[in-house]
Amino acid sequence: MISLTFAEIAEITSGKILNADGSIATAAYPVINSKLANAETFFAAFVGENVDGHDFIEDAMTRGAQFALVSKDCKYPAIKVDDVQVALTKLATYVRTKLPSLIVIGITGSQGKTTTKDLLRHVLSVAGETVAPQESLNNELGVPLLILQCTEKTKYCIVEMGARHLGDIAHLAQIAQPNIGVVLGVGKAHVGEFGSREIIAKTKSELITGIASGGIAILGTYDEFTPKMVVPSGVKTIFFGEKNNCEIRAADIEVREGRAHFDLVTPKGRASVSLQLLGLHQISNALATAAVATALDIPIDSISAALSTAEVSSKWRMEISTVGEIVLINDSYNANPESMSAALRTLALISQETGGVSWAFLGKMQELGESSASEHAAIGRLATEIGIDHLVAIGNREFLDDLADGDVGGESAVHYFENKESALSLVEHLAPGDVVLVKASRAGEFNLLADAIAEKLKGESE
Repeated sequence: MISLTFAEIAEITSGKILNADGSIATAAYPVINSKLANAETFFAAFVGENVDGHDFIEDAMTRGAQFALVSKDCKYPAIKVDDVQVALTKLATYVRTKLPSLIVIGITGSQGKTTTKDLLRHVLSVAGETVAPQESLNNELGVPLLILQCTEKTKYCIVEMGARHLGDIAHLAQIAQPNIGVVLGVGKAHVGEFGSREIIAKTKSELITGIASGGIAILGTYDEFTPKMVVPSGVKTIFFGEKNNCEIRAADIEVREGRAHFDLVTPKGRASVSLQLLGLHQISNALATAAVATALDIPIDSISAALSTAEVSSKWRMEISTVGEIVLINDSYNANPESMSAALRTLALISQETGGVSWAFLGKMQELGESSASEHAAIGRLATEIGIDHLVAIGNREFLDDLADGDVGGESAVHYFENKESALSLVEHLAPGDVVLVKASRAGEFNLLADAIAEKLKGESE
């Protein structure tokens, strides 16, 4: 954070100084987990449903935190406010106005935000100090926490922006004041909450309308909504995709070992890219990254080199490992119809190259609302159409609605299990060269299933 005195922070947050001299200056940034506290931080004490952060102030101070932001009295140096969340938002909004040279890149979309953020951090870090979340800090709490990590030395800040309701992204844009806004695409994720893709598109477009004149809107061309988003006057538009009319595009696409290889084409030239990330769907994330980097005048050779060396840094997103001679793909962080389709197609590609049998262990896609049954059934049909050898539905029979349970659906053998534990019985049928995909929405905790499969395979190989 920029340097502010306790008195200035108290004024900005409408707070009261406790047990401290108001003239003391601090550049500490906030943490909400006392275990992460150190001499460069302050501790924000939130009152949750099950945990009261005020109970951990002493632990944070012991670890070196400079002060606490609280809503209750305490015996340590602190600033007491009515609402810690509101106070952090006020503080982040103020700090952003005091960093006019900071370039903020906002990213939203139904899928791919975190991967694009990871790629962009890898590309931009070579050009200057870059702040980006380690996890998906993409809400009304995460964005202020991220902005408050920035200092006068920070050149770029990459902000993920998620939403549950209309107006959520507009609120985040008011805090972050993005210079560049990226909309990856509008899919069906959270359609159960929003009600329609049209409303999702309207919500995602709030990032674009939040860009001030002189900024840049970067829009994907992978759905019917994103390219049509209204861009404010004075804001430049850059389209990315695989069509010839895109300013940033991919040409001569090939797939080797499940990874995309293509020529990156920009107004600055053409360069080859060999992604380390699994799946053809990663091309769009790479192109969005290239569009931002191109807009920031980073040379195309630097962009292509960075994209070709970037690896997944956020957990449970198309993580690939080999246990014995079996390939395990852990994509358990989240799931929606688009990402589920992409993961299955990647599974098919890799198994074709290994010559082994493909296994898809699939759990429920959350928040699809009234379309849940039809969307799950469509994924089941897709698995059979593209030749997945074993479709393993866990805890949701909707995947099998159009298939015969236990029989062969198209090209796939179909299995159903009520829970993850019982599905482990199939591990003994895996053979060298097989490829296993584990995917579901995060609430299903299929990361535990991926770990259990790996442990069982290790036990069998010993």
